[in-house]
Amino acid sequence: MNLEKIKKNALNLLYINLIISVLIFMIDVGDKTIQRYLLYFLISAMYTFCIGLGNSYLNDYLDSKFSWTEQTKERTIAAVIGTLLLNIILVYACNYINFVLIQGKSHEKFFNGDLNFINWFFINFSLLIAAIGHARGFMLAMKKNAKQEIVEQKLIAKSANAQFESLKNQLDPHFLFNSLNVLDSLIEENPSLAQRFTNSMSKIYRYVLEQKDKEMVTVEEEINFAKTYCELLQTRFEDAVTFEFTISEEDKKGFVVPLSLQLLLENAIKHNFATSSKPLNIKIFVENGNLIIENNLQQRELPHKSTGVGLANIVSRYNLLTDRNVFIEKSEAFFRVKLPILKEKIKAMNTFSPSQEQSAYEKAAKRVEELKGFYGNLISYCVFIPFLFFINWRTNPSYWWAFWPMLGWGIGVASHAFKTFGIGRDWEERQIKKYMEKEDENDKKWK
Repeated sequence: MNLEKIKKNALNLLYINLIISVLIFMIDVGDKTIQRYLLYFLISAMYTFCIGLGNSYLNDYLDSKFSWTEQTKERTIAAVIGTLLLNIILVYACNYINFVLIQGKSHEKFFNGDLNFINWFFINFSLLIAAIGHARGFMLAMKKNAKQEIVEQKLIAKSANAQFESLKNQLDPHFLFNSLNVLDSLIEENPSLAQRFTNSMSKIYRYVLEQKDKEMVTVEEEINFAKTYCELLQTRFEDAVTFEFTISEEDKKGFVVPLSLQLLLENAIKHNFATSSKPLNIKIFVENGNLIIENNLQQRELPHKSTGVGLANIVSRYNLLTDRNVFIEKSEAFFRVKLPILKEKIKAMNTFSPSQEQSAYEKAAKRVEELKGFYGNLISYCVFIPFLFFINWRTNPSYWWAFWPMLGWGIGVASHAFKTFGIGRDWEERQIKKYMEKEDENDKKWK
């Protein structure tokens, strides 16, 4: 505990002590003198500072050993045991000083009769104050953790969104650069073909502009675009390049990142030579949930080292959208890229931050409501049970009926604690998970 916190706690306890000592002094039927008030002030200060600072030190010590958010069960168990032991010791010590040493009560009467009830009442009252302190610490920790989680998720979302936008912005210059290279080659070889290529390129570029801002597109959309692009390439290379598409209607319903096929087709043309006698054969098919682009390897030397922008772009975009990896296989005979086909459309960057923030907020709000209910129950128990014992003691001390509501309500509080701090919930979740796994196994057997 730092010095600033000690000063703050001491000042708060001083204010509490002033209020308590004034109330006791006003209620007391004895003489209203300065000396008598100072005595009440000192006795009240002994209780207030011993119990208040003791519980404050215990709370800080437990906070340094256990995290409320990550070790809730351990922190709760340690708090219950530590608070019980500490407050019993402190209350008995303060009461002994007050009643035996200051007021001159006999040592034998201290552990029985009225003084024993006073000891029990003071212990319950101090436990109530300690429980409120632990509850406050827990709620502050949960609030801090929820805020931190929201901030972290916002930063992750902003970073990922910026990265995704940067990757998508690479598509425009990359496509334009490669297309202009092809056009440049055609202008000298075949001007009329270059004109048709220009018209076709404008249609394809329109698709590029429409799709580049999307996180995902259907396989069908991508295949249709790829076929148009292949027709454009075949216009230039004629029979030097062949294309084979084998995609079922069911596979076309899946999703891939946009313009991935176009980038891979460009790479195949760029890195391999193609002639009529040795054509470049490009196959596009689906296998084991992956869209595969494969070509026979006829590698040629490039004047400049490849930057790898196209393939790296695809890998990076998939990394931002899914845990499934893009696989690249290369042998002496072929080069193959496997793109994962996703079964559902993922709105990765545009909805990430609000949903995470809302989820964190709802989780924290639900947890706080559970805690408020439990600590409300605990505080009511600590307040009303001593009150019932007081009534029992004043009305019928020969029969202690107050033990029955204490026992019944105590069981209810314990059950509430198990549920609130997850002791019971873990068992329920394990049973539900076990049952679901069993059902899945049965389903697999029938299939």
